[in-house]
Amino acid sequence: MPQPIRTVLLGAAGVLAAIFTTPALAKSSSPAKAPPIKAHALLSSHELWATIDVCAPIDQPDTVGVRGSMPGDGQAGDRMYMSFRLQYLNPSKRWVDLSSGAAPSFVAVGGSAAAREGGSSFQLVPVAGKPASELRGVVDFQWRRGRKVLLSAARPTVAGHKSVAGADPAGFSAASCLIG
Repeated sequence: MPQPIRTVLLGAAGVLAAIFTTPALAKSSSPAKAPPIKAHALLSSHELWATIDVCAPIDQPDTVGVRGSMPGDGQAGDRMYMSFRLQYLNPSKRWVDLSSGAAPSFVAVGGSAAAREGGSSFQLVPVAGKPASELRGVVDFQWRRGRKVLLSAARPTVAGHKSVAGADPAGFSAASCLIG
């Protein structure tokens, strides 16, 4: 399935983003048959990660791909969602969200019976005369039961996820990407 392409102007102002996990547990109003999720197990799982899987390869210049993985909570009726964003490293060495003019939205990645992956690509328009920008991705994760968010987390991109689908070149995984 092709990933959506987003166009972003490098050098745009953004909002400083929180990069730490912020779990938000909600009390379940579901029937007793649906057990509560095990937040610690999900948040410490090796299946919860984000990576840069595309960094301006020859066939996709000025494109950055962000991919995430999240573990399932074992409940087939629960759903999992991801939201993808890019950040740049500003002169003060702080990561700042790139502004794309649209509010980030969560994308359903499937039922929560098993781990799921998802991704998004961003096509950038470098500003002439500006130096290259160091970019990273952040993936926001949500586990939901109906409309209720059971747990939320965020992860910045890291290297080391060599077998991700959609990587270009195959097997590519990085923490950040230099564009410009």
